[in-house]
Amino acid sequence: MKLSINSLPNKNDIRNTYESYSPILSKILVNIENRLRQTIHLASMPTYKSRVKSFGSYYRKVLRLKASEAEKTNFVPLTDMMGIRVICAFLEDLSEVEKQVKKYFDVREVEYKGAEQNFREFGYESVHVLIAIPPECMPKPLELPLPENIVCEIQIRTILQDAWAEVEHELVYKTEFTPFDLPLKRKLASMNASLSLADIIFQEIRDYQKKLQGEVESRRTAFYEKADELTLSQVSLLPPREEHKSLARASPYVHGTIDDMILQAIQAHNNGELKKAVEIYTDIIHSEPTPSAPVLAVIHKHRGMAYFADNDYERALDDFCKSVKYDPAAFRSYYYIGIVQSIRGENASAVESFSRSLELNGYQSHAHFRRAISYFELGEYEKSLSDLNAARALGLDEKECRSLNDKLVKKLGMGM
Repeated sequence: MKLSINSLPNKNDIRNTYESYSPILSKILVNIENRLRQTIHLASMPTYKSRVKSFGSYYRKVLRLKASEAEKTNFVPLTDMMGIRVICAFLEDLSEVEKQVKKYFDVREVEYKGAEQNFREFGYESVHVLIAIPPECMPKPLELPLPENIVCEIQIRTILQDAWAEVEHELVYKTEFTPFDLPLKRKLASMNASLSLADIIFQEIRDYQKKLQGEVESRRTAFYEKADELTLSQVSLLPPREEHKSLARASPYVHGTIDDMILQAIQAHNNGELKKAVEIYTDIIHSEPTPSAPVLAVIHKHRGMAYFADNDYERALDDFCKSVKYDPAAFRSYYYIGIVQSIRGENASAVESFSRSLELNGYQSHAHFRRAISYFELGEYEKSLSDLNAARALGLDEKECRSLNDKLVKKLGMGM
């Protein structure tokens, strides 16, 4: 039997009932969003948008989908009365947010919007997760009884998916005219495809950066281990060893997935192919057109680390000095200069280099520690102790500090 609009409850009665529930729904929404903020953890933190459905939208949807229920009650619960958008930077974040929502909430349903569309169609993609309202998110006291099946909708999108959804809503759903003609449909489909492609490209760049950063961290760790061995043995803070630790590291990444010279060089370095790494860095330095100063600063720093790994300290020092020439704010390059100088026994120069690095970034525990070692070698024990204490305050492992501290106690005649 077809329902007549006259058989529905009075619109004003429905409005009054819905608006009496709106403050309760708003409080629930705030509580759920706060819980999401506390439980969702990503490398790039998402942003949030929350809304309680307006009465106009609510009423139209009730008439369209729940008219029979509206004959019996003035308050028909819809799945999207309360909505929270979790807006992420990258495509990889979508599945991670979904996984964390499933972990911390009672999930009733998951829908993947737009997944069924082909490339000729337009429409936004989005993950919609319906969750039960956690008891701790209910207002206390609860002023009005809520239906048992009430849910909150969590939409998970990228920034570009959200932008598209907003614009599409204005162009298609909020206007009397919709683009039925083929040229306009093609334009919308093309725009949607462009945004989808941009999301994919952003993710590829993100993957590249993570891959590159992993290689850089592996190489940097090996560099510091060798520097520790050389400088700490120099002042008898470590027992001498016949052979220095090799910087060759097995890369945890698959080779050749990204055709990029810098990544190839760092991977070669991490796998002990130091000559190959130096050759690639040198090709970059001498490429045409000449790279910009910031790029040259980075490449000289990387090539210097490869020379350092090959025990060619003179060339390493030359490259680190060129790095700060191209980028005077390169605090790590000044730090590396100080390390090479200290290994060569040039402790006065090393103090100057470590000091310059700390002027640019004063929160380097190891820079304070290495300057403390150089001060110790120069016989400036008070300055050495001051730097050692600064390194401790910045969180340097106490085990690393203990031996130098004991030597300073003896030199300064301090009682314990």
